[in-house]
Amino acid sequence: MNKKKRKKKSKPLKVLEYCLAFALISAARVTPFAVMRFISTVLGDLLFVLISKRRTIAIENLSHALGREKSPPEIRRLARESCRSFFLTFLEIVRYRSLFSGPDAVRKMTSYGENLEALFLKAKKIHDQAGGCIFVTPHIGNWEVLPRVCSAIGIPLAIVARPLDNEYLERLIFRSRVAEGQFIIPKKNALFTLQKTLQKGTSIGMLPDQSTMKGMVVEFFGRPATTTPVPAILAITYKRPIVVTAACRAGKGRYEGFVSDPIWPGIYESEKAEIRRITEEMTRAMEAVIRKYPGQYLWMHNRWKTYRDKKEIMA
Repeated sequence: MNKKKRKKKSKPLKVLEYCLAFALISAARVTPFAVMRFISTVLGDLLFVLISKRRTIAIENLSHALGREKSPPEIRRLARESCRSFFLTFLEIVRYRSLFSGPDAVRKMTSYGENLEALFLKAKKIHDQAGGCIFVTPHIGNWEVLPRVCSAIGIPLAIVARPLDNEYLERLIFRSRVAEGQFIIPKKNALFTLQKTLQKGTSIGMLPDQSTMKGMVVEFFGRPATTTPVPAILAITYKRPIVVTAACRAGKGRYEGFVSDPIWPGIYESEKAEIRRITEEMTRAMEAVIRKYPGQYLWMHNRWKTYRDKKEIMA
């Protein structure tokens, strides 16, 4: 089946997008956090009410995942909170880029959570002992905290990111990361570059919780979900651990951080079985964080999407 080609954006449209993004980023950098939370609430509620497709996906996903634990009104409330969290995350990302910078970045970060300093040290210790590791985080809370932490405490990190279809916008969004020493790896056909990165002792940051055609099927909240096996393949190939991380809002402008124990590849007879074991363990660790803060997860994504004529890899 042929894929429909996307129409390329014109240069004037790209420039307009850039100007709008630049204006929003500039405004967010000086906006008080209370105002940011108000704006995200308004935008999130508008998204929930007006974009029926995303609202339906969020409610259906939550119903399947937590329907036995939550009532229908609670499910709708969590779906609405998820929409609000989506906007708040991006406003925070812009705000924290300027706030969490400079020589005292670690001190400023740790002031936003009781357990953050200990978790920073744990992540650094795992990286140093392993000679680089694979940090993975779900789309929950503020998933940009990890790169900021790594830059502040001296963990060299390469980030896997989906390229944008606007080169001006891409430079605007990614240039601060490059300036901080982070290396951006385009998501498409990234495996070879990821391998070279680990060989050099650089850690990798990934968000592996979205549906993918080229994935293996594992249980996620009790339902089969296609999941990328790339973290597990890298872990086995280069004997590096996977570490599940997250930073979730715990109220009053503070965060609760999560850094799992390292998931190491073991001795195995079947490589396929070991890839599945590691992927399932990684998925369970992400699920545990999401269960604690369900209103901050990106339920609008069609995580349990099915693909016609898909043949599972690593079956």
